[in-house]
Amino acid sequence: MKVALAQINTTVGDIPGNEAKILTAYERAAAAGADIVVLPELALTGYPPRDLVLNGAFISKNLQALERLAQKTGKTALVTGFIGQNEVQPGRKATNAITLLQNGKMMAARTKTLLPTYDVFDEDRYFEPATGNAPVEFGSLKLGLTICEDVWNDEDFWDERRYRRNPAAELASHGAALIINASASPWHLGKNQVRHDLLSKLAAKSRCPVVYCNLVGGNDELVFDGTSLVFNHRGELLAQGKMFGEDFILADLETAKPRPPEAFAEEELIFRALALGTRDYLHKCGFKSAVLGLSGGIDSALTAAIAAEALGKENVRGVALPSQFSSQGSLDDAQRVAHNLGIGYDIIPIQPMFVTAKEQLKAVFAGRPEDTTEENIQARLRGVILMAMSNKFGSLLLTTGNKSELAVGYCTLYGDMCGGLAVISDVPKTMVYRICRWLNREKEMIPRDTITKPPSAELRPNQTDQDSLPPYDVLDAILNAYVVEGRTAAEIIQSGQAETTVRRIIRLINLNEYKRRQAAPGLKVTTKAFGIGRRLPVAQRSGE
Repeated sequence: MKVALAQINTTVGDIPGNEAKILTAYERAAAAGADIVVLPELALTGYPPRDLVLNGAFISKNLQALERLAQKTGKTALVTGFIGQNEVQPGRKATNAITLLQNGKMMAARTKTLLPTYDVFDEDRYFEPATGNAPVEFGSLKLGLTICEDVWNDEDFWDERRYRRNPAAELASHGAALIINASASPWHLGKNQVRHDLLSKLAAKSRCPVVYCNLVGGNDELVFDGTSLVFNHRGELLAQGKMFGEDFILADLETAKPRPPEAFAEEELIFRALALGTRDYLHKCGFKSAVLGLSGGIDSALTAAIAAEALGKENVRGVALPSQFSSQGSLDDAQRVAHNLGIGYDIIPIQPMFVTAKEQLKAVFAGRPEDTTEENIQARLRGVILMAMSNKFGSLLLTTGNKSELAVGYCTLYGDMCGGLAVISDVPKTMVYRICRWLNREKEMIPRDTITKPPSAELRPNQTDQDSLPPYDVLDAILNAYVVEGRTAAEIIQSGQAETTVRRIIRLINLNEYKRRQAAPGLKVTTKAFGIGRRLPVAQRSGE
C-alpha cells in the first residue's frame, strides 16, 4: 500500500485557502499513484479555530468545502480533518472529525474521542466527543482513523493517563490493519522524541503500521513542527517529514526500509521554531515587515536574528535608542549586529525627550528622589518611538524580553513590553546565550562582546541585571522547577537552592502575573509557557 502524507501550513479561518492546499496535495498524491493521502487535523479550518467553532456559518462553510473536495476525488482516497456537526442532542453542536473521501463521495467519517483540556488545549469547550470508533473498510483492509490525542493514551507508555479509554488499542483489537492519525500537535522542546517513542511503541504493540500526519506552521502562540512519521508493524521508522516546513511524503508500506530519525541540536530547533512562528504570525496577520529596539544586549540581538531569518533582512529594522546611561560599547554592539545581519538600522536618542519629561514632572515630583520611576520613563519613551515607527511604516513591533525577565517582572509595562509579538518570551536567559553561541558556530552573527559582557538594562549608571536578580543560571533553575515542573518551594529548596532566593523568586513570579496578562502574545517552545497555557488569577493570595 502506497501512502502519501501532506503536512501543510494552514491558516485558521481561511477555508478557501486551506481547501486549495488540500486539493493540490490530493492531485499530487493521485499523480504519484498513492492509494491514500493523509492531511492534518482540522486541515480545512486551521487549528486551533477556538471560538470560530461557535459560529454556525463557519461550520457550514467548512462542510461545503468538504463536499467540493469529495466531488474531486477519484480512486486515490483522501483523509482529512474538518469540523463535523453533532446531530445528537443534548451536546455540543460541533465535532472534531476526520473523513475518508473517495470516488466523489464521503466514504466514512469518524469523530475525535479524547478531547484535550489542559495546557494550551480547550477542545472540550467546543466539541462533542465520540463514544466509539469502528475501523473503516478500505478495499481488503480495515483502517483505524484517529485524531491527534486519540493515540496519546497508551497505558503501557504513560505512568499516569488522562483518560480511561485507548482508542488506538480499541481499533487494533477490532481488526484495524493500519492506524492513521491526523494531528495538530504543537511543538515544544523534547516533543519529537516523546512522539517518536509513543508512536513506535503503538505500532509494535498493535502489530500494524502507523501513519501520522502532523500540521506545520505558526498559529498565534503555537508552533507546529510537522515531522510527520510512518512506522511499520514492528515499530520501525519508515519515513519522516521535514521539521518546520511543508512537506509531501510518499511511503510504500511494503517496500520502504527502516531509517533512523533525524536529530538536531536543541538550540537549532528552538531557533527554527521561533523563526517559523514569527514568519507565520506576521504574514497571517497581514504584516510584511518588523521593527525592534536594538540595545546592544543579547536579547534584542537574538530577536533581530530570528526576525531576519523569518522575514528576510530587508524587512527588518533595528533602532538604537540611547540615553545618557547607554555605553558606547552597547551602541557599537547594536550597530555591529545590524551590520552582521544586514538589517536596517537607525539611531534615535531619547535624551531630549527624557529631559523634557522630567522637567514636566518636576513640580509634581518635588521633594522625591529619583528611583525606578525615572528608569521606567526611559523605557516608555523608547516604547513611544518604536510604536510610532510601527504605525508610520506598517511594521509589527517585536518585543525582546526573555522568559526569565518576564517571569520576575524585570520589564516595563508600556515600555520594553510594547509590541505585537513577544518572540523570545518563552526562552530562558541561559538558553538565549546558548542559541547565540550556536548562531556563531560558523561566523560571527552576534558580536562577541554582546555575549560576554554582563547584561544590563542601562537605565542608571553602572547598572547590571544582577543588581536586582540572582545569577541567571540560578534564576532559570528555580523558574523551571516552579513554573515548568510545578514543584513547591520546599521541594526546590530541598534540591539545593538557597531558601531566601527561592522564596524571593517565587514571590516575584506570583506578583508579576498582572504584567504578563498585558504582555504581547509569545511563541511557545517549552512545555509550560506564560500565556494561554498557564491561566492564573491576577488578584489572588494563594502564596505558592
